Amino acid sequence: MSESALREAICRFGRSLFERGLTPGASGNISVRLDDGGWLCTPTDASLGFLDPARIARLDRNRTLLSGDKPTKEIPLHDALYDTRPDAGAVVHLHSTHAVALSTLPDLDPTEALPPITPYSVMRVGKLALIPYHMPGDPAVATAIRGLAGRHSAVLLANHGPVVAAKKLDAAVFAIEELEETAKLVLLLRNLNPRMLTPDQVAALVTKFGAH
Repeated sequence: MSESALREAICRFGRSLFERGLTPGASGNISVRLDDGGWLCTPTDASLGFLDPARIARLDRNRTLLSGDKPTKEIPLHDALYDTRPDAGAVVHLHSTHAVALSTLPDLDPTEALPPITPYSVMRVGKLALIPYHMPGDPAVATAIRGLAGRHSAVLLANHGPVVAAKKLDAAVFAIEELEETAKLVLLLRNLNPRMLTPDQVAALVTKFGAH
């Protein structure tokens, strides 16, 4: 896909996420890795619902701004996922309501913050790692993600929101949407003792669909 088409895709997906209430106000950010090692990413303090393709930030492989508006302050977060997930071509970070609510609960498993409720949560999200709270833009977030050594394509930032890396932009968007829906299910079913997928059922999904 050309750079121009990628710029349009970032704006299109951003608008879709915003219009469905998945990241309010000027929250959330999106990046795409280019063939030369540089990035396209959404500007800082920009609403994903009102992005201009021409103002998307263009960074070189050293994260130096080449054109467009000043990039998101969450550059370290994206950088850590690209560094530890060599196959990642896009990263999406949202402040979606149910995922943020889930991130505040005190009893989450930090290696699997989402239980295996549905096959698509296993296939698209995999094991969701929980990262302790850090201030937005804090480089310590990147250190925490690098500590995961690329074992997770989806990360939940405590009291902040979800981040997902995938090979392509559409896959990252679909995965983070699945994460939000699964978080909603977890909250709806909390204290109701729901039936989860068994380890054998999860293993079968991993084998057949290459889930994480």
